[in-house]
Amino acid sequence: MRTDKVYKCEITNIVELTPTEKLFHLKILNDKERRIFEFRPGQFVMLEVPGFGEVPISISSSSNNREYIELCVRKSGRTTNVLHKAQKGAKLGIRGPFGTSFPMEKMAGSNILLVAGGLGLAPLRAPIYWASEHRDEFEDVHILYGTKDPGQMLFTYQYEEWEKVDHIKLLTIVEEASKGWRGRTGLITDLFKEIDIAPDNTYAIVCGPPVMFKFVCDHLDGLGIPMNRMFVSLERRMHCGMGKCCRCMVGSTFTCVDGPVFDYWSVLNLKEAI
Repeated sequence: MRTDKVYKCEITNIVELTPTEKLFHLKILNDKERRIFEFRPGQFVMLEVPGFGEVPISISSSSNNREYIELCVRKSGRTTNVLHKAQKGAKLGIRGPFGTSFPMEKMAGSNILLVAGGLGLAPLRAPIYWASEHRDEFEDVHILYGTKDPGQMLFTYQYEEWEKVDHIKLLTIVEEASKGWRGRTGLITDLFKEIDIAPDNTYAIVCGPPVMFKFVCDHLDGLGIPMNRMFVSLERRMHCGMGKCCRCMVGSTFTCVDGPVFDYWSVLNLKEAI
């Protein structure tokens, strides 16, 4: 893989998910490059906003989609603030894909728990697509999703499709209920009380703030799921995508290169990873 290769892209659609998150559809302009570009669930790209720098963003689309890729971007700094002001037709660049991925083939024949907190649903969306497109290869598939309040929930327009079309069980919860909220209120770990888990035949993918996936993975460990069957993404530690800036280092491990996907046993052995 060439880390310096920049694919020139155009924004073909923008979906405003919340006041701080937008979903961008990016089409690689060169037809040949668009056909050969491929990635795996859990990988990321370096997104370049010309004149304002680049940022690492996990890919949120289906790995089978060769027409465009989807990137969910939170407005949280100079580069992303500029990006949020962009319109359809704007030109950007991407490098990658980079990093490790979730071992979806390894999970065939098993139950899958897809657990996300807040913005963590963005990187989890690629494995959700994989599970949907290979639904007959898996047993029970559950999505457990929690946010601080209902206004922070992402991709709400897909919830019904996941359940009714893809036959994936979705459970959502918020920490603070707003007026009119009729769903569950509490912590994301409360959702485990509503599902039956067969620990010897279950894999878990957990995305979100490190403090969240620590509590979730510790809870799953208590339920008997082996730590090498739990996979987390340390995407929030990514920076240059190549391990050159060293800002992603955890001990002697480069999150950009050796990750961002790790099994939970490996994460526990990375000093200060969580």
